[in-house]
Amino acid sequence: MNDWVKKLKENNIAKSFVYFIVGMASYPGLAIVNKIKISGTEHIKNLPKKNVLFVSNHQTYFADVITFLHIFCAVKWRRDNKLGVPLYLLNPFTRVKYVAAAETMKSSWLSRLFTWAGAITVKRTWRAEGTEIRRGLDPGDTRKISKALENNWVITFPQGTTKPYAPGRKGTAFIIKHHQPIVIPVVINGFWRAFNKKGLKFKKRGVQLSVQFKAPLQLTYNETVEEILEKVMEAIQQSKKYMLKSKHHLIKAIDK
Repeated sequence: MNDWVKKLKENNIAKSFVYFIVGMASYPGLAIVNKIKISGTEHIKNLPKKNVLFVSNHQTYFADVITFLHIFCAVKWRRDNKLGVPLYLLNPFTRVKYVAAAETMKSSWLSRLFTWAGAITVKRTWRAEGTEIRRGLDPGDTRKISKALENNWVITFPQGTTKPYAPGRKGTAFIIKHHQPIVIPVVINGFWRAFNKKGLKFKKRGVQLSVQFKAPLQLTYNETVEEILEKVMEAIQQSKKYMLKSKHHLIKAIDK
């Protein structure tokens, strides 16, 4: 990528423009066509503007991240647990990066535009004989995320897939252990019912969406990578304990 393109992507005016366009296009789906319930914003309104890592379960490619950006901007405008009228898009909070699969961000013109909102593109998969194979973050991708934390909040999805209760990846825990960010767990729900997999088209209307921000994860950073990952997965309600008592698959089967 040319240096001038990189600089333009980091330009606050350019990012604010993308936030406004994407935000206005997505707001009706979050607050009018569907309804959103937000809780826990008291845990994020006094955070430092860097070295904060948001870890969340994942239900769509784009709607999840776009919703977080809406909420962060609303919090900047002193909105507590609500969006309200999206005047916050006139002066958004843009010190946010999010981790996304490189192949996903190249899939359409809209996804390419959304990279300007702060995407950290990583190679989540490779293909072998036509089959998609999951893998963990490589060292280069880990360095990208670590660098982003130096001046931003970063959103990541430890499972790297929208499949519920998929195992978490150690790359996230490695970053937490070695960069020692403030870790904010987030639990979302309803997005898989309201939107298609990409999160750009409606699947159902009138769905209750929910986003819960939890208190910062209590860590000494002396834990092993495995122990940190276990705490993360428990906090975002994707551990085996939650899988066993979840009705997600039953509801999904009924909805089809």
